[in-house]
Amino acid sequence: MEYSHSDAELIEQPIGYWGWAAYRAVVTRTRAALAGIGTTQPQWWVLAQAAGADADGGKPREEVSRILRDYLDTGREALEAEIDATVARGWITEDAAGVLRLTEDGRAFHTKAAALQRELWAERHEGVSDEEYLITLKALQRFIRNTGGQARHH
Repeated sequence: MEYSHSDAELIEQPIGYWGWAAYRAVVTRTRAALAGIGTTQPQWWVLAQAAGADADGGKPREEVSRILRDYLDTGREALEAEIDATVARGWITEDAAGVLRLTEDGRAFHTKAAALQRELWAERHEGVSDEEYLITLKALQRFIRNTGGQARHH
């Protein structure tokens, strides 16, 4: 790969710009690929949460909402609408206690979307070793901490 600048010049580059550019490229690609199979990124998150709790009999809506609403600044209201859309599509059900469970259609669609996510992971990681990836994530977490920011991921 040909890089944008020499190593000496890259050292001087702003992390804010390159972090934003990476975010924009990855999220844009992910959302376009998911749209290509008929879903949104937040709906994928909801399906993944429900699938992760499938063996346990489901997951409470409030817990799913609490976990996901801060992802990419989605917000509670938008996330709740995405949960509702996932229910309306017949991929999950919600019982009277607010527990979300995958339907058979949801399980099948989750399998399809998970395969796509694995393809996207491989695409993003092409030419990036596990060591480089680990160093990158640790450096980003350090930048976040050093600037007083907060980030978490389940």
